Amino acid sequence: MAKKALVIEDDINIAELLRLYLEKDGFEVHIADNGGKGISEFERLKPDLVLLDIMLPVLDGWSVCREIRSVSKVPIIMLTAKGETFDKISGLEMGADDYIVKPFEIKELLARVHAVMRRSEAEEGPESKKLVFDKLVINMDSFELIVDGKKVEAPPKEMELLYHLASTPNRVYTRNQLLDEVWGFDYFGDSRTVDVHIKRLREKLENISDKWTLKTVWGVGYKFELTGT
Repeated sequence: MAKKALVIEDDINIAELLRLYLEKDGFEVHIADNGGKGISEFERLKPDLVLLDIMLPVLDGWSVCREIRSVSKVPIIMLTAKGETFDKISGLEMGADDYIVKPFEIKELLARVHAVMRRSEAEEGPESKKLVFDKLVINMDSFELIVDGKKVEAPPKEMELLYHLASTPNRVYTRNQLLDEVWGFDYFGDSRTVDVHIKRLREKLENISDKWTLKTVWGVGYKFELTGT
């Protein structure tokens, strides 16, 4: 059965171009031309992939992303005519899996689509992905972060980044390694994206336990350090 892609884009030329190439790639494609319709179509279709423009009528892409992410882990790629870091980071913080700046090359777009779909399918595998530390539970099966006994809301990329670091305690990762291994080798982003996600995680995890810490290794990168027994 073909996977379903929902394109939420008000520029009909771009939307139809995406339909053409995604259908060639084997997707069943549906289009919504504003954010409100995008939410309705998402609820109706339950798509496997969402391509989401930022500048939309009725409801902007950031709001749509937030609404979708509150109920689903479906892969979301944001489309923007702007290249500013603010726009990219805003989308990623709200739970988008990737972004691409218009105008884009179709080959690059499809590479990103394949990358987020691979990651999504890998996360659905049968192997349990749960890490437990003092006052901290990182459960990737349910995408839950439990801090000092309380569930803390965290976007998918924050969860994936923390899980990746905590899976190999005390190992130092460079920003580029984290972009490659968490966001995927097809990610063409700014390494500051990692810094933003680390900052957000620290706000959630600071002073919780003296047995572990999310540590900066200056001039190198980051690590999840075990500091006690």
